[in-house]
This record gives sequence, structure tokens and C-alpha cells, in this order.
Amino acid sequence: MKKLRGAAPGASDWWGPMTDLDAHKRTIIYGDSALSYIKRYTLPAVPRAYEFWYTYSAGYNYGLNRAVNQALKESGSLSNEDMEGIYGKYLAPTRLGDRLNEVGTKVSAEVENLVDTLRHNVDATTDYGVSLKEGAAALQSLRDPKMLEAFVGRMTEATHTALKANQALETQLLESKRQIETLQANLEAIRYESLTDELTTLGNRKHFDNTLEKAVALAKDSAAGFTLLLTDIDHFKKFNDTFGHQTGDQVLRLVALSVKQNVKGQDTACRYGGEEFAIILPHSHMSDAMEIAEKIRHAVRSKELIKRSTGENLGRITISIGIATYRPGDTTESIVGRADEALYAAKRSGRNKVCTEADLAGADSKNAVA
Repeated sequence: MKKLRGAAPGASDWWGPMTDLDAHKRTIIYGDSALSYIKRYTLPAVPRAYEFWYTYSAGYNYGLNRAVNQALKESGSLSNEDMEGIYGKYLAPTRLGDRLNEVGTKVSAEVENLVDTLRHNVDATTDYGVSLKEGAAALQSLRDPKMLEAFVGRMTEATHTALKANQALETQLLESKRQIETLQANLEAIRYESLTDELTTLGNRKHFDNTLEKAVALAKDSAAGFTLLLTDIDHFKKFNDTFGHQTGDQVLRLVALSVKQNVKGQDTACRYGGEEFAIILPHSHMSDAMEIAEKIRHAVRSKELIKRSTGENLGRITISIGIATYRPGDTTESIVGRADEALYAAKRSGRNKVCTEADLAGADSKNAVA
């Protein structure tokens, strides 16, 4: 039985198909690293601390890694209080919910203010209407100039009051419009954050899962098929261990940029796992997908990687790509499984290659290369 690929404990949405042995090797490395950090900084060995340092070691939560690196740069260590603060900001399951609640509270307050202003304006308008009606009746019997002058004064005052209420309403409406536009932008930012990988600015695993489910459902109900590409950076762990996480992040951005430059608006490109990317190509055939995959592979291979801090030329990196096309009766798991097997076939055949599900015939897909 196969496990899922590219994961971290406590973050199950980062898994995709992977052999038990591969999953064991990868997770043990991250687990050992997490424990070493807990020991180094003398932190309580609780599950939350393990999750925190495992995530840091895996390197897929860019915001968390950036915050940890900054804290270590400033103080050389990380206290339990520091860890809890960073955890709450970047890992706590409720953090997006809390932000949504905050925006919801502000929306409610703004609506309440607007309703109060409208109510006040309605009352003022009603009073003005009554004054006009009474004045019209009284005007017919007024003959004394002094009484007429007093009447004009009262009507003028009533008019000023009504105008003031209307001006207050106009001001409140403009302010409410501004506030609501700001809140809409906040909601859009939250939605974007919830579906975007911060490091690469591609879609995240949640966005991939949602889009893939919709693509499968659409393909079942219509003749609209799609093709799936799974991409893995060759020897990324060795590169990351040799040159460090920051340089590893630079590699991930480089690959993400190559992906962005070779997909169209209707395509969905996501960071699938630690060093893996996934691309959903709607309404496409295998030949189209192979052409795009080769363009991405060549784009990555053509770029030289320069270490920013030293200017050192670190050479070139390569990627392997597996492709599968939707078949009638496919589930999200089955098409991902075939694409992943094709990806492993590319790695077994020397890496820096594109393989399709058609290349799997006769291949021993159980002997996957990590």
C-alpha cells in the first residue's frame, strides 16, 4: 500500500503518493532535525514544539521560517514564548478564522452605525415633513408680518435641521463605502492567503486539492478532460543541506517562476509539497501537456543559480516531470497516482526528464527513487 508524498506530521494536506520506505526516510530526517532543535534550545518536548520544528525543517512554511531565522539572528536562540508567538501567527489552525471573525465584527459595527444614521435621518425627514404640512396649513391664516416672520424662522430652522441630517447621512454613506471597500480588500487578502503558498506565490496544496476535485467532477459530467503534471526538483535535499535553507528557497522560487512563465491563465499551478509542484491543464491533451512540460524543464535547466550573499555560482538545477491524462472513472487519487508513477519513472531513468503514464508499461514502479 502507498502512503502520500511530501508531508509533515500535523499537516496532512502536504501528502501525495509515495512508497512507505520513501515516506519513512524523508519524515525520519525531518523528525530528527526537529528533535535536535528542541534539544539545542532546551524547549519542552511537547507535540506542538515537535510540529513547529518539523515544519521549520521541512521548509514549506516560508513565513514561519523567515520569522524563526529573524529571531535567531537577533538573539541567537528561541525561547518557548518566542516559539508560541510564531506558532500562533503561522501555524495555529484558528489564525485565519480569527482574522475572519475580526473582519466580521468590523462589518457588523459598520452596518450598525449606518443603520443608526439612517434611522436618525428618517426621523429628521419625518419631522421636517410634519413641519411643512403644519406650516402649509398655518400659512393660509397668517396676516401679521411679525407672525409671518416667526413662521419663516421656524421653517428655516427646520430646513437647516433636515439638511444637516442629510449631510450627516451622505458623510456616513461615503465613510461606510470606504470602510466596506477596505474590509472587502481584507477578505480578499485572507482568501488569497488561504489559497497561496507564500514562498512561491503559486497556489498551495489546498488550492490544488479544490481545483483537482472540480476538474474531476467537470470531466465526469462533460467531455472536458484535463491533464495533470507533477514536478519534483532533482536532488533538492542534498542541495538544501549543502547550501542552506535560504538558498533552497531561492531554488524553489526559480522553479516557480519557470512554471508561471509557461502556463496560461486557465491553468492552475501549485506548490504540491516541499520541493514538488503540480499543474492542472484543463481541456488539454497529452501532446499539449508534454510540450508545456518540456518548456518548463528547459526553462529551469537554462538558469544558473547565483548565491546572493556571496555571488557564488552554484551551477544549474534540474527537474523531473510526470504526466497523466484524465480517464473516464478517474478519481483525484487515481490520476495523481499515475502522474506520480510517471514522475518516478523519470527519476529512475536518470532525472531531468519528462515521462508520461504511457511510459509506465513494464516499469517496476515499486522501486521509486526519493
